[in-house]
Amino acid sequence: MIILGTNSIKDTGFDVANSLRFNRGSSDYLNRTATSGNRQVATFSGWLKKGTNGDDTGTFQEYNNGTNFFEIRWRDADNLRIYEELNGSTGFELITNRLFRDPSAWYHIAVIIKTTEGTAANRIKLYVNGVQETSFATETYPAQNYNVQMNVANKVKYIGSYAGTSNFYDGYKSEIVWLDGTAAAITDLGEFDEDSGIWKPIDVSGLTFGTNGFYLDFEDSSALGNDAAGSNNFTVNNLTATDQSTDTCTNNFCTLNPLDNFYQGATFSEGNLLIATASSPYTYNTANMGMSSGKWYWEGKALSVGSGNSAFGIISTVSTSTSDEAPLKTDSAMYKDSGVVRRNNGNGTSIGSVSNNDIVSFAYDADNNFIYFALNGTWQNSGDPTSGASGTGGYDPGNVPASTATGFYFPMFSDHNSGSGYSMSFNFGSPQFAISSGNTDGNGYGNFEYAVPSSYYSLNTKNLAEHGG
Repeated sequence: MIILGTNSIKDTGFDVANSLRFNRGSSDYLNRTATSGNRQVATFSGWLKKGTNGDDTGTFQEYNNGTNFFEIRWRDADNLRIYEELNGSTGFELITNRLFRDPSAWYHIAVIIKTTEGTAANRIKLYVNGVQETSFATETYPAQNYNVQMNVANKVKYIGSYAGTSNFYDGYKSEIVWLDGTAAAITDLGEFDEDSGIWKPIDVSGLTFGTNGFYLDFEDSSALGNDAAGSNNFTVNNLTATDQSTDTCTNNFCTLNPLDNFYQGATFSEGNLLIATASSPYTYNTANMGMSSGKWYWEGKALSVGSGNSAFGIISTVSTSTSDEAPLKTDSAMYKDSGVVRRNNGNGTSIGSVSNNDIVSFAYDADNNFIYFALNGTWQNSGDPTSGASGTGGYDPGNVPASTATGFYFPMFSDHNSGSGYSMSFNFGSPQFAISSGNTDGNGYGNFEYAVPSSYYSLNTKNLAEHGG
């Protein structure tokens, strides 16, 4: 999915401040050992934003050994599975027919367990975004009064992995809740927005959490496993303060778009903020938020660039082949690492060359159709992003957004060398790399290395709803 100004919702009511960014490559996960609790009644609730598709990844698990565990996970087919294995045999299993393949979306997953119910289908209920799932490829329920492998003394709860050794989660998690002894109503966990009809979070701090219950809000960067509802804190494994994110289920931030990767075959990591291109194709990737009006700011940290063959800026369309070179595209403007600026399939001026660990700033004025580039805090070509219609030091990418093929411009990263791969870490306001200074936009959103120009905003759904698209 691509998020555009026309489908952005200005969130109201309860705001979620933080999420936690899990990265498969660094084996990130949380764990804690359970004590004895209720084995027939419990609730799991969590908001998840996937990093990739086609992966069998751990979401929540209570584990004893390889033949005795209970888990909730995304499967490699991109459906959801609720499963218990008892002494090597299936205790119960639900696998959805529905597939979940939108890495730009926040999904609310709720599993409500009450094995005391007389009707089998009421003993385990799965809700996605407030709606109960009723169509399953596999549908096996536990017997009445069955004791689930949950809330068992000395068994370990894992968030983000299988037993802390494999199937590591990639993406974001927010508002993770476990209720020991309470089968919550779905309306205890969220509500439909009265204007948009979109399912959104509510304050869950007043719920009854029980002996093993917890509420992980990820608001303390020095204790990311802190239980905000009590003292059932989790041990943090391989996660650091930079993994605390402001990309949440109430303010969704732009990321790179792994669905636009058919021709490039790039590798995405760190919540789709870090891209490493493949060595063979010479084409480009785009981000998942489009800009048609307003003024927008983001940054990128060069990790591996050089030889004039990587470029970064804006473009109006996605790649159409493995040899679809971004610098040769109309309706585009990009800063090549050599310092050459290409715009609308033609050269602009030459500016400072980009080396590894440099930070490039981007300011796109969609109202006047100029993009400005800064290198390590200095606007190049004597650029002035606040100059408006005069476009002082800015670059015209071609047609105004409404006259392009898509009606939008998208942040992009290009590799036009068939023998090497390049990489950059993007910061759309919730960076995966450490920021030494810390700057926000005029609405207080974002965490940037350099000052955001006046009237420019970070790319997130709240700003898109307020300031254009």
